[in-house]
Amino acid sequence: MALFTTLYSGSSGNCALVLCGRQYLLVDMGKSCRLTLTALKRLGLAVGDCCGILITHEHSDHVAGLETFLKSYSVPVYGRADTLDRLDELGILPPAIEAVAVDGRTEDVGGFTVTAFPTSHDVPCCGYRIRTPDGRTMALATDLGVLTPVVQQNLAGCDLVALEANYDAFSLRGGPYPYHLKVRIGSDRGHLDNRACAAEILDLIQDGCKKFALCHLSQVNNTPELALATVHNVLLAAGIQPGRDVTIQAQTRSDISPYIEF
Repeated sequence: MALFTTLYSGSSGNCALVLCGRQYLLVDMGKSCRLTLTALKRLGLAVGDCCGILITHEHSDHVAGLETFLKSYSVPVYGRADTLDRLDELGILPPAIEAVAVDGRTEDVGGFTVTAFPTSHDVPCCGYRIRTPDGRTMALATDLGVLTPVVQQNLAGCDLVALEANYDAFSLRGGPYPYHLKVRIGSDRGHLDNRACAAEILDLIQDGCKKFALCHLSQVNNTPELALATVHNVLLAAGIQPGRDVTIQAQTRSDISPYIEF
């Protein structure tokens, strides 16, 4: 049985978990080490069963807890070469830690098989397609301003997709952010909005995927209710009933989200 959850997910910090049996992977660690360890303890998971930490990119909401964690736990770290180089420059990666560059290739991480693929963001960034030891497949893509063909190819055919629904376009335009930040978020190197996320989910459903997690929601420019309503409306217009035909879950900002089995 394969399970997916996030320990926390949003613009203030992100950490996802893929579990199969007792083995698991973490994707990012964007809040404190203490908070992350507390969440793992609540789930009954030992750090020693973590096969690796997959890093999407260098922004603090994805790596804020990593330096402290790696001072105490020798867990291998995976990411794009540019990202690992940057983390090394910042002193986040201790010399003794195994750091593996996975640019555009497939790597065995414990019993998992992991493929990294590039996403369109304002620093080098990637998503991950993960095959679990029991043969299930999921993909995670956050921090992307546009769904490129390579992203769509890596999301296709999965049993579960965790996809960014960062902002509502109307909320962003009318919100308090300065103009330059609104432009950055809405650009092809920024973040994905609810409607683009919904359109991709519809395409993935037609390709056979039935389970989805909405990730990295903005606290200022989005709400779980708004993200879910946008996705649900697109699916209902296509004759697809959320909750009956497919599972759509908005991940919790500051707490562990319910497991999704896939």
